[in-house]
Amino acid sequence: MARSCAICGKVSMGGFNPQSSGMNRVRAHRRYQPNLQTLAVVEGGVLTRKLVCTRCRRTRTKQSR
Repeated sequence: MARSCAICGKVSMGGFNPQSSGMNRVRAHRRYQPNLQTLAVVEGGVLTRKLVCTRCRRTRTKQSR
């Protein structure tokens, strides 16, 4: 199973490492991973732990206030 957000479905994204010097700036491939953290979510009266991105986690805590 790929590491993705359980709420919004955010997954890793491809990109390039920045090159700081040289005339022929060869771009090195890299992957940007989402910032996933565990969050206790109540679903159907059962408390479960899910991997959630920080943006969704922040939005969830704001709604509960």
